[in-house]
Amino acid sequence: MTENSKKNDTLNKKEDETIKEVNTSDNDNKEKTIEEKFQETEEKLLRSLAEIENQRRRFEKEIKDAFEFGSFNFAKESLAILDNLERAKSAIKNDDNLKINKDLDKFLENITIIEKDLVTIFEKNRIRKIETTGKKFDPNFHQAMSEIEDDKAEPGAILQVIQAGYMLGERLLRPALVGVAKKREKNNEKKEEK
Repeated sequence: MTENSKKNDTLNKKEDETIKEVNTSDNDNKEKTIEEKFQETEEKLLRSLAEIENQRRRFEKEIKDAFEFGSFNFAKESLAILDNLERAKSAIKNDDNLKINKDLDKFLENITIIEKDLVTIFEKNRIRKIETTGKKFDPNFHQAMSEIEDDKAEPGAILQVIQAGYMLGERLLRPALVGVAKKREKNNEKKEEK
């Protein structure tokens, strides 16, 4: 044999051995790959099931919120009607020309009936007025519009209600606009004494 053919035979043998090694390792890899693929598939399936469950819960919550708070904007806008009725009643009571009219009391009584009906409708739909009398200022339910100096009242106590606040269920529909008590400043007291 020639030297070239010996080299070729040696190369061929080395190639055959390499191929056998690769085939053997491929079989091992295939077994590992199948197990790994099974585990990966199982993990993906579990993740998908968890995502579907989370999405179902989210949809249920959105549906519940839509039923409970779907009328939120409508309710908020409707409060203007009640506010205007209250303003109209006080304006009519304070008008000197209308005080002379003999039918004023009947008219005010009718406005009061309409106002009560509207409040009843609100209550049936879980819209309730925020209580402010005798309460301390709470920024979650009240919005301070002014501070009123008063030594008799405790600082932070609500002394005046400018506009009533309302809740829709457990959600704030509109904060109450209030005047809050504060202590008189000593500088003001000294000026008053002089």
